[in-house]
Amino acid sequence: MKKTTTRRTAMKNIALGTATALALPTIGSNVRIQVPQSRGVGTSSEIRNQYAHSVCRWCFGSMKLEELAEQVKPMGITSIELTTPDEWPILKKYGLTCALGSHPEQSLSDGYNQPGLHEMLNKRYFDLAKKAADAGIPTIIVFSGNRKGLDDKLGIEFCAKGIEPLAKYAEKLGIQVVMELLNSKVDHADYQCDHTPWGVDLVEKVGSPNFKLLYDIYHMQIMEGDVIATIKKHKDHIGHYHTAGVPGRNEIDETQELYYPAIMRAIAETGYNRYVAQEFIPKAKDGMASLRKAVELCNV
Repeated sequence: MKKTTTRRTAMKNIALGTATALALPTIGSNVRIQVPQSRGVGTSSEIRNQYAHSVCRWCFGSMKLEELAEQVKPMGITSIELTTPDEWPILKKYGLTCALGSHPEQSLSDGYNQPGLHEMLNKRYFDLAKKAADAGIPTIIVFSGNRKGLDDKLGIEFCAKGIEPLAKYAEKLGIQVVMELLNSKVDHADYQCDHTPWGVDLVEKVGSPNFKLLYDIYHMQIMEGDVIATIKKHKDHIGHYHTAGVPGRNEIDETQELYYPAIMRAIAETGYNRYVAQEFIPKAKDGMASLRKAVELCNV
């Protein structure tokens, strides 16, 4: 079977090839960054979501960022995320933002569950946080790292100890830090933050309104299912969402097992008003048509 493209490899390839706010977010009283609000697809749409639309850069890595920006803006997408500080001026040029900023040297496997990396990671992410705040970028992403034999309880202790200073700095800057939930069955073997309860325990251990989870619907469907009930139960622990179809991480249409209109309604009913990002790899020849359809499916 042909190996599936992963974010890790796609973003690495992109990195090698690249050197006006309306709705207030609700992650805590210290958050000052504002979130652009989306209208549905096209200027004639009467649908107005309380959350905004974003798309992950790496899924369309074969396109130049400028071309992608030109293509997605008419769809009602206001952000291209998992982009780095050097790319943010390009997004601004096209009237877009980055909902979720990433560091060009980020690692999914070597993360905050390794105390020996805390100093290096915080130097890296303090710098990213400052650049994000200065650029009006609302959220940055961090990772737990792989277990490498580490007990899950100790993983929480170590991650919390490392992230607490970053979370306090994020409070000062008025931005949000999220740790992503990833599956360890298919794409990211041994990754520690691979179940919602583990991530929730970490959020509570850190105890900052500016540190939450990135709930990736694709990953958590693979690991635990029960997506809608989980979203409703842990809405206060979630600060960002990603989509993709299961199985295969392809289009979020009728070809896969998740019904996204119902999931999006559940997210909206929680009062969430930040970003929902498309993170599927188009299987169809016309990837932009697939993206437009995904935005339509996510309008509730």
